[in-house]
Amino acid sequence: MPEDPIAQSELAALTRRFEEWSERTDREFGIVKSDLTAVRLQVGNLDQKVDGLGEKLDSFITEQRAANATLVQLLSNLVGKDPDASA
Repeated sequence: MPEDPIAQSELAALTRRFEEWSERTDREFGIVKSDLTAVRLQVGNLDQKVDGLGEKLDSFITEQRAANATLVQLLSNLVGKDPDASA
């Protein structure tokens, strides 16, 4: 049975369209993959910065508690004293 030239032409056109679609999809996937890699790096950097801020916050809280304890001690020493009396 001879091959149908119209069917061969349609098959060739469909094959070209599929190959073009496949190439475009591969390019777009590459772009998305590259963007995802960049986002992962940024998230990693942000995670490190958050950890650094957490350490700074812990240090600040420790220092603030010490300052508060000093203030409480100083105020406790003043309780009951005449404000007009010299120290």
